[in-house]
Amino acid sequence: MEIVNGKYNASGINLEDIATEFGAPVYVYDGNKIIEQYTRLVNAFKPLQIKVKYACKALNNSAVLQLLKKHGSGLDTVSINEVKLGLKAGFAPNDIIFTPNCVSIEEIQEAVKLGVHINIDNISILEQFGHLYGNTVPCCIRINPHILAGGNSKISTGHIDSKFGISVYQLRHVVRVVKSSNIKVNGLHMHTGSDILDAGVFLQGAEILFDAAKDFPDLSFIDFGSGFKVGYKEEDITTDIEELASALANRFQEFCTEYGRDLELWFEPGKFLVSESGYFLVKVNVLKQTTATVFVGVDSGLNHLIRPMLYDSYHSIVNISNPEGKQRIYTVVGYICETDTFGWDRKLSEVHEGDILCFKNAGAYGFTMSSNYNARFRPAEVLIWNGKAQLIRKRETFEDLTRNEIEIAL
Repeated sequence: MEIVNGKYNASGINLEDIATEFGAPVYVYDGNKIIEQYTRLVNAFKPLQIKVKYACKALNNSAVLQLLKKHGSGLDTVSINEVKLGLKAGFAPNDIIFTPNCVSIEEIQEAVKLGVHINIDNISILEQFGHLYGNTVPCCIRINPHILAGGNSKISTGHIDSKFGISVYQLRHVVRVVKSSNIKVNGLHMHTGSDILDAGVFLQGAEILFDAAKDFPDLSFIDFGSGFKVGYKEEDITTDIEELASALANRFQEFCTEYGRDLELWFEPGKFLVSESGYFLVKVNVLKQTTATVFVGVDSGLNHLIRPMLYDSYHSIVNISNPEGKQRIYTVVGYICETDTFGWDRKLSEVHEGDILCFKNAGAYGFTMSSNYNARFRPAEVLIWNGKAQLIRKRETFEDLTRNEIEIAL
């Protein structure tokens, strides 16, 4: 986002004009930024041909999925409906990996019928999978490396108390299950969490997977998940993708030599690809001054962007209606009947009722975690691509709130 002729723009499109045309609140995604991030990741690992499986739980609008597919991405899914969204967007089944957690074997069976890669993260399901399919359907195994990583305990997934993956200390049991049912294991996977800064975390995890690979002769890929940190504040330190690529690519090539053949190297970035592309535009409903605080009340809340309340996450907030205004201190809050504070004591250009505020880095886990709490509508979504701002999801209406209700005689 940049200021052009006194107005905030994204890829040459005036953000305030978008709020005027499509209304607020509205999620806006810059497709150019998404592809810039995708290209950066792929280029960092050259000459290795990595496979990127976009983690669509971050942002699953079909237009975004189609954009990434067009540029060569595959898809990482965690529910059967995400699998179906991917297929609807045009992804081939072979380009989709299905990594659910705590689902029934019936959901796994449905995914098998759809032809996608199956990734199994617990021994019970692995045993049932083996009884059903033997060596007729290959699967990947998600290993918990017991590495504590991630910017918040709620997004750290590879530690010893995590529900995700099969403990590295249970590998001997896994091998027995695989051999007894003649399961063909074609991949090994790990995902330690989000907001990882140290390339050493990946390398530590890599060595665990490389060591485990000795027990699985039919591998075709190793999947390192993701967890690359993006910047929410100007001073934030982010994952050095190029440094990581340099260290991991060399070690991966050595491993392939040790293993006896070349394997594919997979990653599953979500936030890294879409977070910085996103802008959430809201309108100021009211200014409310108390004895200690000046509140800016906006036409949104935790029903649209829950991350600050759920994760204590930070999103920069900008008053795009008054770029050059005098800086004052405000606390930005929502309209939900809960404490839904977006940011305490933020320095903003002087705010007036009716102004449009912009939350930056809102492309990941914004709309996908939204709800109808307080019977509020979920917002519209807009994609900037080919020099145009295009509506990719309509704002909900009252009919949407009651669509699935069934009247009964009382």
